[in-house]
Amino acid sequence: MNHRLNASTATLIACISAASAQGPSPVEITALYPDLAALYRDLHQNPELGFQEKQTSVKLAGRVKALGYEVTTGVGGTGVVALLKNGSGPTVMLRTELDALPVEEKTGSPFASHVTTKNDAGQSIPVMHACGHDLHMSAWAGTAKWMAEHRDRWHGTLMLVGQPAEEGGRGAAALLKDGLFQRFPKPDYALSLHDDDTMPSGTIGYHAGVFRATSTTVSLTVVGRGGHSAMPHNTIDPVVLAAKVVLSLQTIVSRENNPVDPVVITVGSIHGGAQANVIPDEVTLEISVRAFTEPVRQRVLAAIARIAKAEAQAANAPREPRIEVRGGSTNPVINDPALIERLSIALRKAMGADHVIEMPAKMTSEDFSAYGLAGVPSALLHIGAVAPAKLAESKRTGVPVPAPHSPGWLPDLEATLKAAVLAETSALLDLLRVP
Repeated sequence: MNHRLNASTATLIACISAASAQGPSPVEITALYPDLAALYRDLHQNPELGFQEKQTSVKLAGRVKALGYEVTTGVGGTGVVALLKNGSGPTVMLRTELDALPVEEKTGSPFASHVTTKNDAGQSIPVMHACGHDLHMSAWAGTAKWMAEHRDRWHGTLMLVGQPAEEGGRGAAALLKDGLFQRFPKPDYALSLHDDDTMPSGTIGYHAGVFRATSTTVSLTVVGRGGHSAMPHNTIDPVVLAAKVVLSLQTIVSRENNPVDPVVITVGSIHGGAQANVIPDEVTLEISVRAFTEPVRQRVLAAIARIAKAEAQAANAPREPRIEVRGGSTNPVINDPALIERLSIALRKAMGADHVIEMPAKMTSEDFSAYGLAGVPSALLHIGAVAPAKLAESKRTGVPVPAPHSPGWLPDLEATLKAAVLAETSALLDLLRVP
């Protein structure tokens, strides 16, 4: 394997060469990399969906147990909690996600996932780490190793959490329900790191206050009267009705919502019918709703129901639509302002001011919000994961780079993974600082 530094990594190492003596040196970070890269490739090739992460959990638990952590598995289903107690001091939690997505990989990578599995409905589906959780886990493992080997530089309790089912918005709730903050020490701070397609690889982004949006899934089934495709006059076509609903829903954003209070309504799935010459009885839409505040979320949900019912009535549908707000909705991630300010200062010292930037809020969601709602000051940071040259080319052409949740998402591994370990260890050292 060729371990020569790429351009992004070389730039990063140059920036951190003058970092605090308390944190990892460039040599230490580089020494960790080959093993972490191998772990990343293994996790990437063997992804598992939410609450199915049995092998993933075993791999991470085995690593941290070998380092001397007190490890508990099966928390919240497939979660892992690892504690390293190192004298008196605060308790700091570092979370990683374990789960992958039902996406078919199209990166062309030599270690691409070819895994298929069954979903809850029994359907065979492809699986891919399309959101970078494999990168997050690899950084988590590297941070766990460095912190265990340098206990002379910090005091307190390090609490590493491997969380299942982040993508469904149910994993954090499952951990908390299973006594995460009762069976184990309730942390003084909670941290997590997420890869990002908008920043150069190795760049840390932070945002104080409301950072990530609420997420709510609505299942909407419109009902018609099926029949022969050659005789539509004898039917009430739910496909046409569904199409009208999709278009009408867009007016909620464009005409009912204040433009300065962002909302996203996406119909991500439409299912109905089996073949071209049969008009079905019903069509189901799966709708994703994103907002930053609860009043806006509730107003949007009410508008969806109102519009769907009105369109059904206009189409003379035999019944009103069936509307179900699915479980797993997430609250907005609110980064504790004081904690963000403290971490931004520490990270700039460790990584260089050019590599730590304030970033805007995002409409994507994260169930990391649950830990803040449980009373723990929390910070979700982002790390750029795209090679600078690719971002520059994207800016020149106007063609976006692949982003998380797309079949083409593949982080710029070396620069991103090394910076992630440096960022996590530097943040933890600051919060677990030796007096």
